[in-house]
Amino acid sequence: MKTIPSEIITYQDSTTGRTVRQLTAHKCHSHHFYFTNPGWWDQGHRLLMGSDRGGRTNLYSIHLESGEITQHTDADMPGPPRETSFLFAAVNPKRSECYFWRGPQLMAIDLLSNRERQLWTCPADYLPNMLNVTADGRFVCSVIYEDLSTRFKVDLMNGYVGFAEYFEAHPHSKIIRVPVDGGPCETLWEEDNWIGHINTSPTRSDLLTYCHEGPWDKVDNRMWILNLETGKTQAVRRRKMPTEFVGHEYWYADGETLGFHGSRPDLGGFFGSVRYDDSDQREYSAEGDTGHTHSRDCSLIVGDAGRHVRLWGRQGDRYGKSRLLCEHNGTSKTQQLHIHPRFSPDGKKVVFTSDRGGYGQVYEVEVGDWTDLPVSE
Repeated sequence: MKTIPSEIITYQDSTTGRTVRQLTAHKCHSHHFYFTNPGWWDQGHRLLMGSDRGGRTNLYSIHLESGEITQHTDADMPGPPRETSFLFAAVNPKRSECYFWRGPQLMAIDLLSNRERQLWTCPADYLPNMLNVTADGRFVCSVIYEDLSTRFKVDLMNGYVGFAEYFEAHPHSKIIRVPVDGGPCETLWEEDNWIGHINTSPTRSDLLTYCHEGPWDKVDNRMWILNLETGKTQAVRRRKMPTEFVGHEYWYADGETLGFHGSRPDLGGFFGSVRYDDSDQREYSAEGDTGHTHSRDCSLIVGDAGRHVRLWGRQGDRYGKSRLLCEHNGTSKTQQLHIHPRFSPDGKKVVFTSDRGGYGQVYEVEVGDWTDLPVSE
């Protein structure tokens, strides 16, 4: 595998003056992981990404100090409808290993030696989705759902083609768990609903969230908790009214609280949080669109609405208008080109993807004092 010299370009954001580091600059699309899947490893010194260099999609990592890029895999990904992506890859929190789908094959790669192992193969009549690793590093979890591409056109990564049809069809879905050291795949939960967005708690090895996928205002309930030890599942933050939107759920750093955002007729746009046992529900009004959101707790939230990466600081029982951190100017034309901002593990930086220059590139920006940032109009 080859090592690539630093491609870092540093510039001052024209709106806010914040220093932005463009970490990649190759003439191809590159992207960091999905915002619920942290891609940092090597004690936070390196960040994993997917990149289409050489006309093939492979896994790379960026050394965040030197900028040096290391290639880890040397293959390619299949196209729709069985398209898989490093967007949904997951890092083991206990050792230097990453897990990803290469078509139906669930792969593990040692990030130090680049040795790959095949852990499992998804059945031919199912499609694989998001990966996450349990907090103890022992299991990689995922969700697979019935392949309905022979019934209608499916290209979910590029324009959500087949999204509404999948929701209406209620495909059979399974939440699975595979030992990272090898062993049989275990089905933890299955039902005739389209399941997506599984997220393991970063601190508790017994907790996993999943969602009933589909239009947010039409699903029976968006957020669900699965106890990996007992097999019990329950809805979290049950629907309050028919026309509300709730989604993009993620774990706070404490591993026991979920953050999310949405819109309600009586409250407008809002940010919310709830404990895994459905207690301590809190929802605070927020002005303006939010886009994808992420936070480490309820004090400061990052989102990607409009042309900017934005921050909302909590002020009593509301968040108010956002503060502009930097421009992203991304198109979000495909899943890999979604901005997907998220905080670094120490909360001091935000990483995001943007095709502002034509190609998707990975960016990093310092948070600093959010009260110094300009207020959005």
